[in-house]
Amino acid sequence: MNQKSVMITGAASGIGRETALLFAQKGWFVGIFDVNEKGLKTLEAEIGKDGCFSQTMDVTRPESVKAGIEAFMEKTGGRMDLLLNNAGIIKFGLFENVGLEVHSRIVDVNFKGCLNCIFYAFRYLKQTPGSRIINMSSGSAFYGLPDLSVYSATKHALSAMTEALNIEFERHGIFVCDIRPPYVRTPLIDVPEEVYSFKTLRILMGPEYVAKRIWRAAHRRKLHWNIGVMPVFGFLIWLLPFLKRSLVKLLVMPPK
Repeated sequence: MNQKSVMITGAASGIGRETALLFAQKGWFVGIFDVNEKGLKTLEAEIGKDGCFSQTMDVTRPESVKAGIEAFMEKTGGRMDLLLNNAGIIKFGLFENVGLEVHSRIVDVNFKGCLNCIFYAFRYLKQTPGSRIINMSSGSAFYGLPDLSVYSATKHALSAMTEALNIEFERHGIFVCDIRPPYVRTPLIDVPEEVYSFKTLRILMGPEYVAKRIWRAAHRRKLHWNIGVMPVFGFLIWLLPFLKRSLVKLLVMPPK
């Protein structure tokens, strides 16, 4: 297969959906995966069956990931130019107000899900010249956010794994990077009234904007893509590291 191929998790809506549409428009063969079968079917119809491969996948289940990747690779002849680890979930709320099962689910999807996909996709990425992995991290990877403590932890971990694999996989010709946006207007964003950070920041980036940055990241060698206001925030905490905690507290925690 001479056509470039991209595998996208969490493709049924939001950033994943917009990215799938963009890459398909650019002539790539797109593998779209999600637990949302109805959303996948709608996207598949929009792209056209000749331009994509669709299969339900639960990234938290290694056997589901393995089966999905192998089925996609049968369609591409073993070619995988890009793996986009986009599947993720979020839950706003103070730590003690969120159930343990929800905390655990966030870890399973946001971090372990990426780990599973990279593990089973590695052999195909390795045999595809110039291949890439793009992980969907978050602006919360800069510093742990109250109301998003476990979510932030998974994005910290994902950025750390991105950095390590960027070095490790270089010898295999695989470039690894991540995308770190602020809040994005997707079905994930269901914010309770009491979440103070959403009131103060009021940043809702469109998923189509993030998709365009993913397209750029697929063609440039840059480790962390801090987008929206995140470059400004990153510069401030680099310039004034001793104020990092105070700045986050000011923006995220309500006054007493």
